[in-house]
Amino acid sequence: MTTRQNHQNSQDQFGLRVAARLNSSALDLPHDISERLRAARTRAVAARLVPQTRLQTNTGVSVQNGVGMLHFGDEGLNLWSRLAAFLPLIALVAGLALIQNIMDDDRANELAEVDSALLIDDLPPAAYADPGFLQFLKTPAASEHQN
Repeated sequence: MTTRQNHQNSQDQFGLRVAARLNSSALDLPHDISERLRAARTRAVAARLVPQTRLQTNTGVSVQNGVGMLHFGDEGLNLWSRLAAFLPLIALVAGLALIQNIMDDDRANELAEVDSALLIDDLPPAAYADPGFLQFLKTPAASEHQN
């Protein structure tokens, strides 16, 4: 803690020395330049004070069951701005629902293509359930290559 205070004191002393040096040099400036500098300082101080006035202070304190709560009042949000805050969430849910619908349609189309291929094919559907069907498919292909 002492090191931090020493460092802060040395910074303060340095700042005071720089300010004194600048002030002594400012006395040698022409009147029009010193007036412009004064106006610039005034504007800078005014701009610096604006954010500090926007600090929100609590409007009340309540204690219930040993728990203290601060009340900050309304944030200035009206009904439309609160609803607009939910628009990204609504867009996300709608996008996910649309993607799910598209995926379900694609899956149904794939199943319909397989079903129509099974129904149009010369083999009965029971042949596809037969365990030896894979061997059957391999055998004619092997006999055609031997001829």
